[in-house]
Amino acid sequence: MSRPLLTVCRKEIVENSRDRRAILSILFIGPILVPALWAFMINVSASRTFLGGDEPVSVPTVGQELAPNLIDFLNRRGIEASDELGSVDEAIQAVADGTHDVALIIEPDFAENFRAGGDARVTVVFDQSRATTLADTRRVQAALESYAQQLSALRLQARGISPLVLRPITIDQYDVSTAASRSVLILGVLSYLLVVSTMMGGFYLAIDSTAGERERGSLEPLLTAPATRAELMLGKLAATVFYMLLSLALTVTGFAIAIRFAPLEALGMSSGFNVVMAAKIVLIVAPIAPLGAALMVLIASFTRTYKEAQTYLGLTLLVPTLPLIVASVLSVRPSLELMLIPSLSQHLLITQIISAEPLNGVHVLLSVFCTLAASAVLAVLATRLYSSEKLLG
Repeated sequence: MSRPLLTVCRKEIVENSRDRRAILSILFIGPILVPALWAFMINVSASRTFLGGDEPVSVPTVGQELAPNLIDFLNRRGIEASDELGSVDEAIQAVADGTHDVALIIEPDFAENFRAGGDARVTVVFDQSRATTLADTRRVQAALESYAQQLSALRLQARGISPLVLRPITIDQYDVSTAASRSVLILGVLSYLLVVSTMMGGFYLAIDSTAGERERGSLEPLLTAPATRAELMLGKLAATVFYMLLSLALTVTGFAIAIRFAPLEALGMSSGFNVVMAAKIVLIVAPIAPLGAALMVLIASFTRTYKEAQTYLGLTLLVPTLPLIVASVLSVRPSLELMLIPSLSQHLLITQIISAEPLNGVHVLLSVFCTLAASAVLAVLATRLYSSEKLLG
């Protein structure tokens, strides 16, 4: 590496270290804020959806005196029926305004229909638009369905009919997933967050070293320095890559800490996130740094002002994340062809690492090569742009 290139790289690194926005993005948003928010959301979601199954649930019930056996069954299941609501309208209004998550309405003719062996009805009142109430609603519905199945079996037995008549096929389930592979359901977003955090690490430097210098009028004096324009551009790219890799390493470290506070074991999952896994993920994602740096510097070089560069580069951040979104929706599996696509190949390889699946060496080499090849092409284009007189136009 030539001395002028190193000088430019050192200059950009030092100057960017004085930029509060850049340091905030590199040292706080990616490594601390994002992992902390991720861990918080996982804990909240788990506590509401999975971990609260043994806690008693208070459910206001209208007409509970009509079905004492049903109320006793629900109480044994941890669903405590209360009589604080006296009418159907009150139950509906209480759920609608959020006073209660779920309510039960036992129809007035429940006892009569039950004794006659007919259709005794119970209405579950809930608000499907409120995600926080769905866990309790499903729990109440499951208890009611279990009670109904028990009664059906008893009625058949009372008539000398085997309950198996209503179940001609027995369905057994065999889950081939492991605790590590199930963790992908939660940790699968890790690749998306790492790519975005890596790109954000060099976001402000890419803008400041191109459009920022042009807007401040410091670009022309810089071009008179005893260095070729190619060395100037490559020095800026090297500094941008440095901050991107720094952001990547810090973010992986942040997630390694945050995962320890996520209740994966309680959810039947395990991450096995250790130093070796963290190192593998950093090495897999690292080629994204030169690719993102070259892409952002190239686009920012076409802009005239800092704000204009922010607008275009904000859209540029979506480019490497779109394949990840498509892959997550379609649940694609790693293949030789998909390793040709930067960011997507990194996502698939990270998913394999999280799932504790063995990595295919050919896939890894192809992913690294294609990503670095795309980086080289963009870097050449950026260098040619810097060597053009249109740069000052």
